[in-house]
Amino acid sequence: MVILESTVIVSPGLDPQTSVNSKDIVISPQTSLSARLYIPKLTNPPQKFPLLIYFHGGGFCFESSSSPKYHNHLNSLVSRANIVAVSVEYRRAPEHLLPVPYDDSWEAIKWVISQFSENGSESWIRDFVDPDRVFFAGDSAGGNIAHNMSIRVGSEKLGGFKLVGVVLVHPFFWSNDSTGSEPRLEKKNMDPREFVRIVFPSAKDGCDDPHINPEKDPNLSGLVCTKVLVYVVEKDFLREKGLGYVEILKKSGWSGDAEIMEAQGEEH
Repeated sequence: MVILESTVIVSPGLDPQTSVNSKDIVISPQTSLSARLYIPKLTNPPQKFPLLIYFHGGGFCFESSSSPKYHNHLNSLVSRANIVAVSVEYRRAPEHLLPVPYDDSWEAIKWVISQFSENGSESWIRDFVDPDRVFFAGDSAGGNIAHNMSIRVGSEKLGGFKLVGVVLVHPFFWSNDSTGSEPRLEKKNMDPREFVRIVFPSAKDGCDDPHINPEKDPNLSGLVCTKVLVYVVEKDFLREKGLGYVEILKKSGWSGDAEIMEAQGEEH
């Protein structure tokens, strides 16, 4: 029997290697929207930690907040960065086509913000998070979601916290006239345009929908954070789009600082 890696899940709990603790919480029983929370080893007296809201990758179709690679990654990241993290379990295609993953992620963000008050029901957020030090991050499709959520914070003027920065790891962006990645695309035998038609059939103008092509987004300059970090890798078919994202962001009139980090010899 062949078991797909994306179907394997691991349970939350105390990680003996990092002393990071985790648990799953339900955000919306109506839609089964949930998230996995992580908290580092607490000090005495307890301190307030920065918060990372993370969106996993997987082409909007695969993987999970409970996939081994994401669970292990968040354990390590929470321990090394000394942060609290919320890993969002958004609904996925093909059962739930875009924009559902965007809408779920937005609902998760609003739920997190609601926990900052003294009436918040989730103590790990209410008692141990500094609302003035919030970050979004995601990889691949999750990087696309992290970007779009950052834009939405500004366009919908969501208050009650401060979004300091966004980290995009190999983010999925594309356009109808994308060029420069054909050799890597041929190697993978894929066409992002067809992929977008499948997972986002309601997209305005296909890959030139603002969710997929940031250059078409009139709200790009309204990105409310002050720092953006984009990771790209040499052999990734999305490399040029990651590099171009930073240039587009700078030209939009956004006043923050954007940085690129590139790894050589690696694939997506």
